[in-house]
Amino acid sequence: MGKTLVFGASLKSHRYSNLAIQRLVAHGIRTVAFGLRTGVVSGVQVTTNLNTIQEVDTISLYMTPERQKEYYNDIIELQPRRVIFNPNTENPEFYPLLEEHGIEVEEACTLVLLGTGQY
Repeated sequence: MGKTLVFGASLKSHRYSNLAIQRLVAHGIRTVAFGLRTGVVSGVQVTTNLNTIQEVDTISLYMTPERQKEYYNDIIELQPRRVIFNPNTENPEFYPLLEEHGIEVEEACTLVLLGTGQY
């Protein structure tokens, strides 16, 4: 399985993006993380610089649609196979742009996908 980028990662342990990093690592999935602050979650370095990230299979998105707008091009340039829009990140405006570039759009919960073996 390819590498997953948790996009909108939080260093706060009660946030779902933080839990997603923990569970991805626990499932043996290579994980990288991008957030507003640098730090480490379950051995994964959270970076504030997207230029350090490459060869991503999946982006698990944890950022509101309004905040996503400034990252549309960055996400497309990463050329992931798919983008998972977790609950409250759904963004129908962004879907066609991703699909035009051959990127699969999935409205789902990374934690549920991992928990049910569907990731």
